[in-house]
Amino acid sequence: MAQKGVDLDEESFSCSICLDLLKDPVTIPCGHSYCMKCLQGLWDAEEKVHSCPQCRKTFTPRPVLVKNVMLADLVEQLKKTGLQAAPAGLCYAGPEDVVCDVCTGRKLKAIKSCLSCLASYCEEHLQPHLKAAALKKHKLVEPSKNLQENICSRHDEVMKMFCRTDQKSICYLCSVDEHRGHDTVSAAAERTEKQRELEESQQQIQQRIQDREKELKLLQQEVEAINHSADQSVEDSEKIFTEMIRLLQKRSGDVEQQIRSQQQTEVRRVKGLQEELEQDMAELKRRDAELKQLWLTEDHSHFLLNYPSLPPLSESTPSASIHVRPLTYFEDVTAAVSELRDKLQDILREEWTNISLTVSHLDVLLSEPEPKSRADFLRYSCQITLDPNTANRYVLLSEENRKVARMEKPQTVSDHPDRFIKYSQVLSRESLTGRCYWEVERRGKYVSVAVAYKNISRSGSKSLFGLNDKSWSLVCSPDRFSFVHNSIETSIPAPVPSRVGVYLDHRAGVLSFYSVSESRTLLHRVQTTFTQPLHAGLWVGWVSGSTAELCKVK
Repeated sequence: MAQKGVDLDEESFSCSICLDLLKDPVTIPCGHSYCMKCLQGLWDAEEKVHSCPQCRKTFTPRPVLVKNVMLADLVEQLKKTGLQAAPAGLCYAGPEDVVCDVCTGRKLKAIKSCLSCLASYCEEHLQPHLKAAALKKHKLVEPSKNLQENICSRHDEVMKMFCRTDQKSICYLCSVDEHRGHDTVSAAAERTEKQRELEESQQQIQQRIQDREKELKLLQQEVEAINHSADQSVEDSEKIFTEMIRLLQKRSGDVEQQIRSQQQTEVRRVKGLQEELEQDMAELKRRDAELKQLWLTEDHSHFLLNYPSLPPLSESTPSASIHVRPLTYFEDVTAAVSELRDKLQDILREEWTNISLTVSHLDVLLSEPEPKSRADFLRYSCQITLDPNTANRYVLLSEENRKVARMEKPQTVSDHPDRFIKYSQVLSRESLTGRCYWEVERRGKYVSVAVAYKNISRSGSKSLFGLNDKSWSLVCSPDRFSFVHNSIETSIPAPVPSRVGVYLDHRAGVLSFYSVSESRTLLHRVQTTFTQPLHAGLWVGWVSGSTAELCKVK
């Protein structure tokens, strides 16, 4: 009986918040007592309404907490007579814990729940389930507050079956009553089936996690490769531009040296002429003085005696042979340097377009699907112009170098190493990398829409688009509609379109040709590996009249 009295006192002097003996006890207006620190922390977390944790009575305004001196002294007296705080080995249940259903008085925390008994047990009261043979067959699980969910609300029986027809747990009586004729199995069997599905889902998730980890690793490697490549490219570009500047400075020095050398030569020549003229003038002045003196003599005999002794004048250099051109002696050099500057500007302007496109089209190869809608394709549209330096003499460029036409007679054009010699075809000025899309409007009998490497042969029978391993060509003609690469032809069983759309994913190695009208139809798709930047190509032949135009897509 004495022990029972102690248990009652322990319950009476415990804080229902921390479940331990009261510390600095406070009593609120409803009469319940708590540790001052516990109640202050609870009320500090509440924004407006302050209530009692046990009876839920609310207080407005918030009561001022004052230590209950009498209760505090009583707790201290009880401690001295043997009442102590809960031993460390005993785990009393907190507000969020599952309590032992067997404990009386202050309940301990449950460590297991029994699905057969539908009860939860602390370590002490669980012992029969661990020792008794009959109870060992019960199903023990982690502590659960939801054991009552396993009881049929209609028959008050444990729901040990599952109705697959209605997808719900049922008891045995339900299976022979309202679920008669349904597909019913034991809950354990359904659990096994669902667990198998769960394992498959988990395996798929784990596989996907592994795939994503690999992709993340690849992307990280891609980031590192991009950064390394960018740094290396910047360093190499700086070296190349420095070499170009050094070369220009050297050429500038060479020109200056040649000008100064020629300047010295010409100045020496002119000064030599000056000296000759000055000597001639001195001689002429001396002779003039002698003649004047002879002219003034009054002695006839002296005049006649000295006249024959005067030497004849030397032949004079005509003054008309000396041409004076102030500040214009080296204007040809200036003109030549200016012409070089203009040519360099043209080259830089042409090549800068390719450099800018190459830089802007760099991208990371992600698992993006090929575009489907027109809006998707237009995300990758690019404006392409044709390079006159590559155009065969039998083709005429127009529409700001976007349209090409086959002519009867060759055009008068300058020689250029990039010009196609044998076939009436032309390449784009821009190089194509990354993802690109463009459309070609064709007219006439013979037109090819192609892509090619810049180093494709310009002459010979294998220089036609599609007849080599450096070009891929869609051939549109009256007697055939096909795709040709490396002289291998693939027929396309479809009407020849008037407008062809071309989609290129350079890094993924995808090249697709589409028939473009109100709808979009895939004509041919290539999956390969491109090793160089590509250029768009157009061929118009064999007779005059065929045209092809790079469209301005919208």
